Parts: sequence; C-alpha cells; structure tokens
Amino acid sequence: MPVLENKNVTFNYATFGDRHNPALIFSNSLGTNYQMWQPQIAALQNEYFIICYDTRGHGKSSAPKGPYHLNEIGQDVIDLLDHLNIDKAFFCGISMGGMTGQWLAIHYPNRFHHLMLCNTAAKIGNEAAWTERAQLVREQGLDPIAATAASRWFTEGFISSHPGVVETLSEALAAGNSEGYASCCEALSTADTRSQLQDINAAITVLAGSADPVTTVEDAQYMVERIPNATLATIEASHISNIEQPDVFNQFIRQYLVR
Repeated sequence: MPVLENKNVTFNYATFGDRHNPALIFSNSLGTNYQMWQPQIAALQNEYFIICYDTRGHGKSSAPKGPYHLNEIGQDVIDLLDHLNIDKAFFCGISMGGMTGQWLAIHYPNRFHHLMLCNTAAKIGNEAAWTERAQLVREQGLDPIAATAASRWFTEGFISSHPGVVETLSEALAAGNSEGYASCCEALSTADTRSQLQDINAAITVLAGSADPVTTVEDAQYMVERIPNATLATIEASHISNIEQPDVFNQFIRQYLVR
C-alpha cells in the first residue's frame, strides 16, 4: 500500500478507480480504519476516484506522541490531497471523520465540491469524558472500549443479524494503537465548531442516524440550522451508518455529492 511521509506522521492510504473521475475522499471514525469504507469502495469506484486513508493514530498510519488537535487531523487531509495533486474533491467523513470535514469546510472550502458530514456533531460529547477515556485507554489498553463498542456503533437488530461484521470491527478496535486512539480522544475533547458553523462557505450534507445514541438527529439539526448551505438527511441506522445501511448510504452519496 502507498504511504505518505508527512512531517512526523506516516500515512497509510489507498486509491481506487479511474483518476480521471471526480475525486472522493473518505475519513474514518474513531477506533476504525479505512477498511470501514469497503461497502462504498465496492459500489462507487467506477463513478469516483476514491481515496481512503487511516487517520493518524489509526490502522497502519503511525501514531506520533499526542495529544492531537483537530487542526492537525484536518490538515492531514489537505496534505494528502496535495501529495496526490488533487486540487478539488468530494469529501465524506463519519463521526470523527465528520468533525474533520467540518474543519475542512471552515478552513478550506475552495478545496471541496461538497462535503458529507455523517453521524457527527459540532461538539461531540464533553471534554471531561474524552479526557477520562484517553486516560483509561493509556492505562488499560483498548479491550475495555472494544468490549462495548458494538452497542454504540450499531442497533441491536444489526448486532444480532450481522455478528461477523460486528466481531471483525470490534477485534480491529481492540488491536489498535492505544496511544493513537487516546491522542484522538484528546483531539475530540477540544474540538468545537459551534461558533464557526455560520461561516462555512461550502455545500454541506449532514447525515444523521435515526437510532444513533452518540451523535443524534438533534445534533445534526443544530448544524444544518446554522450552516448557510446545508441539507439534512436521515438514515435508519445507529452510529456507523455506512456499514449498517450500505445501500441507502451509497444512494445518499449519489444523490447529494453532486457538483
């Protein structure tokens, strides 16, 4: 797989499809890696030039000593696009990836045709909870987080009907880099775009899961009411909606990510 040596981080990334097609970059959620986008890669690689990458601290990307900050995580995307000589792209990010997309929309709106911000919020959780989670992971590793992740990620029905998918994602989380995960928790502890939403000058779709306990439909509505050129879409899923409802998710990409 190709890698990008950038500042103090080594990024693992992959591309799929014809480079002459419109570029679409995917940004993963906390505790996952770019493999989470397999349903989208399979369905969309004939329509887009797809770029997937492991956020710093995740997957096969390196985990420099933290804490991390949202501006670093967002700038990583711009550096990757520059490395690939892509001037303008579509963007789709979920959870932490959706927060990354908000930073990009605020600071680099001219680099994106349209950004889809999925299962995210302008402020995810609270600072104390993220700091406590970072400390827990540094002390005990990722097993305790992985043991309960499924209940946050998916509905009970999906957990029952797709045990293999749930097990694979949970095992990947448990095997992840504890320091990288904790450092991203610290980035989320301070990430807050609420005062900047009204300044976004980019086309935005905010996608909310109707059964998402982490980032709710109300969180999405809050964003859409404040971003000037934003549309709200809802999907019958929990937090990792692209895996729970891949066909519907892919249709939303085709519907909303248009120039």
